[in-house]
Amino acid sequence: MSEAVLILGATSAIARATAVAFAKRGNALYLASRDLDELRRSAADLRLRYGVEVNYGLFDAEATNTHENFFNSVIEQMQELSGVVLAFGYLGDQQAARDFSVGEKTITINFTGAASILSHCANYFEPLKRGFIIGISSVAGDRGRQSNYVYGAAKGALSLYLQGLRNRLHPSGVRVITIKPGFVDTAMTYGLPGMFLVASPQAVGESIASSPGKSADVVYLPWFWRYIMLIIKHIPEPIFKRLKL
Repeated sequence: MSEAVLILGATSAIARATAVAFAKRGNALYLASRDLDELRRSAADLRLRYGVEVNYGLFDAEATNTHENFFNSVIEQMQELSGVVLAFGYLGDQQAARDFSVGEKTITINFTGAASILSHCANYFEPLKRGFIIGISSVAGDRGRQSNYVYGAAKGALSLYLQGLRNRLHPSGVRVITIKPGFVDTAMTYGLPGMFLVASPQAVGESIASSPGKSADVVYLPWFWRYIMLIIKHIPEPIFKRLKL
């Protein structure tokens, strides 16, 4: 079997585009999400179009007690992995800032669930002294803004987790890459106010798939978001707290 990549949250627009980009490179794939019917269709399409091995299975980010068995079943089916892409996320809504029962779901999916499954991925790759872990965070995690600070806090925590994981796994030769997309044209962002400089999932997916072959540890997509967020992070707090962002 060719080098295999596990994609977590494989039914999102960015994940689909990333799967296509890896399939074009000849990688075998394991697609995981909560929607088995959609996974079945995606797997069949990728096999037909690119002639690669594609398996799939049920994965629920919130059900952390199932993550160890899930990951073991992936290894059993794929024999070995060359990399993992963590692509799931949950935006939530403004109610998350006022009702913690809503905000808790945002935090659990974007951070707690991510940290849970990545712990198993890290423990797998570390003794092998190879492989890569790509975590899709967000520019929203770079500074807390009133419009989405619960989501931003969870993604900010994920970015810090990936940073620490990168520090831990570097001596083992395992790459840990943090992807920070700006606005991407997906179902999760459809209809949101204030959208600008919107990227296509295809362009973002191609950049994600090519990132293990490059040197950058933190990748903003598209690239100009690095400088947009640099400006936003350096706005003095007395001014920033008065802005409607």
